[in-house]
Amino acid sequence: MSFENIKIIGLTGGKHLANKISEYTGIEMVDVTVNHFADGEIFVKHNSTVRHQTVIVVQSLIKPVNESIMELLICLDALKRAAAERIIVITPYYAYARQDRKANGREPITSKLLASLLEVAGANHVVILDVHSSQTQGFFSIPVDTLSVSYLLIAEAIKKLDHSNLCVVAPDYGGVKRTRDIAKLLNCSVAILDKRRPKPNQAEILNVLGDVKDKDCLIVDDMIDTAGTICLAAQISKKQGAKSVNVLATHGILSDPAKDRLKACFKNNEIKTLYLSNTIPYVSDFKDKHVVVVDISNWLAGIVDILVSHNKSLSEYMMSFNHCISDQILNPKCAKTNCLKIKKKSKLKK
Repeated sequence: MSFENIKIIGLTGGKHLANKISEYTGIEMVDVTVNHFADGEIFVKHNSTVRHQTVIVVQSLIKPVNESIMELLICLDALKRAAAERIIVITPYYAYARQDRKANGREPITSKLLASLLEVAGANHVVILDVHSSQTQGFFSIPVDTLSVSYLLIAEAIKKLDHSNLCVVAPDYGGVKRTRDIAKLLNCSVAILDKRRPKPNQAEILNVLGDVKDKDCLIVDDMIDTAGTICLAAQISKKQGAKSVNVLATHGILSDPAKDRLKACFKNNEIKTLYLSNTIPYVSDFKDKHVVVVDISNWLAGIVDILVSHNKSLSEYMMSFNHCISDQILNPKCAKTNCLKIKKKSKLKK
């Protein structure tokens, strides 16, 4: 397919992925100037024409979160004012998804507010990966695709796990559906941890629902922020007799003191291996032999190819891809198909 009238922009939280997507698809990268003024204001300007073109903007809403959001909003406004025909926003990590409801009186629903801001700024289509709350997609009045990269991470993790002795663990009730889907794929048992939060960034686990004794446990979550929940889940699983504990999470936010907590778990043999994706750029800075970072750029390039093609189905692509991964997991000796089918088409253009 020709991508003549399609361009891609990588902002601070997404340039590492946008560069590789450009390499795989041949879509031209647009050079962007991002300046921060002394008072904290942000200035964003794209340095080539986008008139009557489709523009893909890749931006994970990384720390500092509010700066990342403003950078994205200002970029969208500039594209809209420059007469871009269609603006597709890919936010691999979508911030504020944990503020998705009024848990108590006088509280905001900030996830809805952010959705409204993206629409007003100029987004025509939004793609989010492993969003914390599935109801987030209902906060938009424009097309939204919430996709999961869990199968990519599982395909990497299962290479070193005893498939016959596996137990998939949900660290809280919010992750039960995700955990059950993975357990169904792997044909293994499920355990659920009964968690509550007495205050922000603090977790308590009251009960373990399911049997983890003598099992190789795989704790699955959408994100690791301060790592309090994950480390506590690993410690409880080991105390309940788990043979080993591995952790799989899409978004490595790793706010302090996450790295220290995780390193302590590695040292105490409470976590054997941590699998993360590179939705957030700085996750690769976490250098440790127990950490495996899985690159999602090729998979994401396939998604982009679908989004800009008028005769292709994203649902069919995801179903086909997940079935391919499933075949590789369940039949590792027989599966020869490479599920990542996008090959580099050109050198990176700027």
